[in-house]
Amino acid sequence: MVQTDAITLAPEGPDDWWEVEALYDLCFAPGRSALSSYRLRDGVDPIGPLCLTARDGAGILAGAIRHWPVLVGGARTALLGPIAVHPTRQGEGLAAMLIHRCIGAARKQGWDRIMLVGDAPYYGRYGFQPLTGVIMPPPTNPDRVLGIALRADAWNGVTGTVTAARN
Repeated sequence: MVQTDAITLAPEGPDDWWEVEALYDLCFAPGRSALSSYRLRDGVDPIGPLCLTARDGAGILAGAIRHWPVLVGGARTALLGPIAVHPTRQGEGLAAMLIHRCIGAARKQGWDRIMLVGDAPYYGRYGFQPLTGVIMPPPTNPDRVLGIALRADAWNGVTGTVTAARN
């Protein structure tokens, strides 16, 4: 557990699940679970140490991030998402705190790469770049498929369809 400026980052526990889901419902469109990335999560456990909550001093959930294991052309990869910050806490750097913490934790845990579906200008500040040859299930816009290498050349030669990493 880490505390910074009255925000505490901690691994998401079983008791946090529904509160985190409610935050995602608040921050995203009602049809979020129909997105292709959710099909990659069906029946798959999240990567526990890469699922964090951010709570304020009163214990109120301010943000959350999750990661899921996927395969890209057979290569083990962490899929970032969703990440959300409560609308009343946006602009405080909580998303950056969560992303940076997870990138560091993923490196320490031996993950070579992380991918996501998102806006390149936003995620580019964390080192994510567009991925060529990585195919998310439709209807994903290929321009929004981004990745970061956690080890030198971790994306070299890694191409193909993204599939669920079944437990």
